[in-house]
Amino acid sequence: MDSVPVKYLDYDSLHNFFNSVPLPTDRIQAEYIWIGGSGMDTRSKTRTLPISEVKSLDDLPEWNFDGSSTGQAPGERSDVVIKARAWFRDPFRGGNNVLVMCDCYEMSGKAIPSNTRAPAVEVFEKVKAEEYWFGIEQEYTIFQEDGKTPFGWPKGGFPGPQGPYYCSAGTSNAFGRCVPEALYRACLYAGIKIAGQNAEVMPGQWEYQIGPCESISIGGTSSPPVCVVSVWCCECVVCVFVQPLILFCPLDHMWVSRYILHRVSEIFRVVVSFDPKPIEGDWNGAGCHTNVSTKAMRAEGGLKVITEAMPKLQAKHAEHIAVYGQGNERRLTGRHETQSMHKFSFGVADRGASIRIPYSTAQEGKGYFEDRRPASNIDPYTVAARIAQTV
Repeated sequence: MDSVPVKYLDYDSLHNFFNSVPLPTDRIQAEYIWIGGSGMDTRSKTRTLPISEVKSLDDLPEWNFDGSSTGQAPGERSDVVIKARAWFRDPFRGGNNVLVMCDCYEMSGKAIPSNTRAPAVEVFEKVKAEEYWFGIEQEYTIFQEDGKTPFGWPKGGFPGPQGPYYCSAGTSNAFGRCVPEALYRACLYAGIKIAGQNAEVMPGQWEYQIGPCESISIGGTSSPPVCVVSVWCCECVVCVFVQPLILFCPLDHMWVSRYILHRVSEIFRVVVSFDPKPIEGDWNGAGCHTNVSTKAMRAEGGLKVITEAMPKLQAKHAEHIAVYGQGNERRLTGRHETQSMHKFSFGVADRGASIRIPYSTAQEGKGYFEDRRPASNIDPYTVAARIAQTV
């Protein structure tokens, strides 16, 4: 029988300690977050800053970390510089403390190879006249502490077949709801515009959606993000209006929401997985469906523009698949609401296609399309930039 090492202390005692110790009024804790060397892991560390010196994003100083310990630099040149790009209220510490999303640079100022945000900036600068909207749906799976057994599943066994779990309620069907509920509340507090959530088809699997929001610019803002309501949304996903200089709002928000999800998993002593096919067999995989619209697609006659984008996407299918998540070949099999990764197809209301054109878009003659190929472990910066380059 496998033994599970002790990884957690008593969270209740820590919570009680925090409640008994007042927060300072002259200093804040800033949790600097960055993407690690795997391209999927989030790393972070904390620094204390005088609250009087932090009035805007631009006031957050550059920092550095040991890149040789994250797979992002050699030991002889180990310092990696991190620069603040977005900030949020800290739902774990409260008060005036903040979470800071950063990207990574060499000491010379050059973006390191794993910094995918910097090249995405260049892509979107070239297409800013298109006024892209993106909608991002993040699926994930909750595992028990052993990292092998999905939450709610019997160890070494299986629950009943898929069917009763999607958007379910009740102890026999909805497993681990405390995790998505805590994530939801933490994101709302942080200023991340989480728009919704639902239990997914595979038991123990959940989904949340980010957006709509319109907040910080690349140049910074005077306060943490403020999100606004968009007039455009779609079934089970909210689409994000991306304007020049604020286009990274949904992408930064997605990365920080993932960080928060991992922090929440520490509290509940579970493991969160973004594996695109966490359990082999007759079980749905996990995706990160990406919904796309341009100004022309939203205008009268937009359906024609959407249809004209399909051959472009088909011609670049292999290039998209290459950046649509590691292990995605285990998910894109042509089963479980996917098209085979070796084929490209599109259709109205077709969840078995590579690209779904919603029924509402077909009826109204304008709107958006859903790219169903991205896996749950995608890099949102890379995927959004790849779509913008193709469409």
